[in-house]
Amino acid sequence: MPILNSQSEAFLRQYLNNASPTGFESEGQKLWLDYIRPYIDDWSIDTYGTVYGVINPGKDFKVVIEGHADEISWFVHYITDEGFINVIRNGGSDHMIAPSKRVNIHTDKGIIKGVFGWPAIHTRRGEDAKLTPSIENIFIDVGAKNKDEVLEMGIHVGCVVTYEDEMIVLNDRYFVGRALDNRMGGFCIAEVVRMLKENKIQLPYTLYVVNSVQEEVGLRGAEMIAQSIKPQVAIVTDVTHDTHTPLVKPKVIGDIRSGKGPSVTYAPAVHNKLLQLIINTAAEKNIPIQREASSRGTGTDTDAFAYSNGGVASALISLPLRYMHTTVEMAHKEDVENVIRLIYETLLKIEYGHNFKYF
Repeated sequence: MPILNSQSEAFLRQYLNNASPTGFESEGQKLWLDYIRPYIDDWSIDTYGTVYGVINPGKDFKVVIEGHADEISWFVHYITDEGFINVIRNGGSDHMIAPSKRVNIHTDKGIIKGVFGWPAIHTRRGEDAKLTPSIENIFIDVGAKNKDEVLEMGIHVGCVVTYEDEMIVLNDRYFVGRALDNRMGGFCIAEVVRMLKENKIQLPYTLYVVNSVQEEVGLRGAEMIAQSIKPQVAIVTDVTHDTHTPLVKPKVIGDIRSGKGPSVTYAPAVHNKLLQLIINTAAEKNIPIQREASSRGTGTDTDAFAYSNGGVASALISLPLRYMHTTVEMAHKEDVENVIRLIYETLLKIEYGHNFKYF
């Protein structure tokens, strides 16, 4: 039976279409909080903008489910005398995809439209024919005649830049758009709390549903909120790579396919007993899963929770994603639903004071 309904898909579309760049996540956090508010008992926000809802507050045993709210973007870095704008990354933005993209420059005067320009193919001759995008040569054109006009628009060094893009559904099968990494994770945990409320589930512990900021620049929001909540258990959801598209090597990156279910990760930061509970739950509830391994860190907020507060039993459930850090990230609808199901069903298996000691 499908988990998603028209209300949840409408929220997803609104949430994905809204800009939420690293360090400037507030508008997206407001949307997310408004959606989960009917399903939680309390909520709070920390100094840098991580928002969390609380279910069954006041228990000594605390469990976190977490996604991150921020998306990659650019900062205005330099404005030429001719009125062109050079940028630096805010998170892991890919310079290779920038040319010909439309952008929104966020200013105190509102959104200013622009484009990443690129020399026409006719003009690239000889050695210039080998020209490829780099962080040093990509530039934004806002149609200004000079630097003074750019400044008059309200654009200055430090303004954040996001791609102009809207979510679509491809072949009635894939959600497509920018920033599925990882607002799709925030969406999944929001759906989990909706299901808990609608199914009248009474948890024996306090559940914190956390939408962290600043993951894209080093897991910073998770680092801060882990110290504030001090949970005993953390289940993190993020995205992973679908490695069965052209130019990707499964032997190197891992063997993961969209439509085959969420991926669970083996890694030093992942607690073996919690991971086994998740795997057993998937088997019992007939939820398909895939497996991958990380040789050191997972590169996700799992690491921040695991190594906080003297050690927190942590695990990672990942959504297979095509074309990560582009404007056409793709996630299979069935994988999204199965991420939600797996987190939901695992929460029902955790008991108050659950023993996650190493042995």
